[in-house]
Amino acid sequence: VQLVESGGGLVQPGGSLRLSCAASGFTFSRYIMSWYRQAPGKERELVAVITSAGGLTNYADSVKGRFTISRDNAKNTVYLQMNGLKPEDTAVYYCEVPFNGVDYWGKGTLVTVSS
Repeated sequence: VQLVESGGGLVQPGGSLRLSCAASGFTFSRYIMSWYRQAPGKERELVAVITSAGGLTNYADSVKGRFTISRDNAKNTVYLQMNGLKPEDTAVYYCEVPFNGVDYWGKGTLVTVSS
């Protein structure tokens, strides 16, 4: 299993970013995918979840209405569209998949929201 995140960077408050997570090594279309984030000095927290076919999503209260998780099963990729970014969204963002009873993580992509 391999997960590779991309799309992070420096953005001003109110700006937008789109994160991508390219997956390989498993049948992507069969698995729930999640985005987590970890801010400096804080625990990793769940940001968004999407079901295998993409029909259901769920979000942390802190990002509802601003972030959108989606997936393209033909491309084995899950996305996180982030709008209305705030300084408190600054974190390393990770994608995650529970595969055969083990949680697999990518190495993360850093998002910094600052003026």
